[in-house]
Amino acid sequence: MDATTGLFYLFAAVLLFAAFRVITSSNPVYAALYLVLAFFQASAIWLLLRAEFLAIVLVLVYVGAVMVLFLFVVMMLDINVERLREGFWKHFPLAAGAGALIALEMAAVLMGGFRLTVPKAPMATGPDTSNTLELGKLLYSEYLYPVEIAAVILLVAIIAAIALTLRTRKDSKHMNPADQVRVKARDRVRIVQMPVTRQAEPVAEQAAPAAETKA
Repeated sequence: MDATTGLFYLFAAVLLFAAFRVITSSNPVYAALYLVLAFFQASAIWLLLRAEFLAIVLVLVYVGAVMVLFLFVVMMLDINVERLREGFWKHFPLAAGAGALIALEMAAVLMGGFRLTVPKAPMATGPDTSNTLELGKLLYSEYLYPVEIAAVILLVAIIAAIALTLRTRKDSKHMNPADQVRVKARDRVRIVQMPVTRQAEPVAEQAAPAAETKA
């Protein structure tokens, strides 16, 4: 066994351990940190496969942006873990069914990848070959429809997130941008005519009768 194979088994073992701890850790912060460790191990495996672009994108996008956002959200929300565990066994059958379905789909995809098939057009290899260029050619030629389907799914997710965020709430303070654009000066400022001088009120004359009444 050479050094590359040994590093692959090491990174794969740490990746499996971190992924297992993500779903078994009771603390959401620890689960997010284990997920960061899993992403780092996956990027190391990509480096062993000479896919430097995918490794760098995995670290920059998921570890540097998504997981940092997750950690900030988890820490700011102060999630009550005990309350989340109340409905665990109630939703366990549905979660187990969804997990089994995902496991079967992943197994079907992985078993199809282990079959010995001759590629249609072998990718060029060499010191001057850009794996980013070859990846782009492969994505937008052979896997064009899966990329478009993934883009549509992400667009639906974005629209759903915006719709859930912008729903009408009674405790939120917001303004309509259309009303702000159509506003005029007379709607904001009201000019009131007031006299320049004003006669002082006879304070002393009103206080004198009051004093006589008390006496």
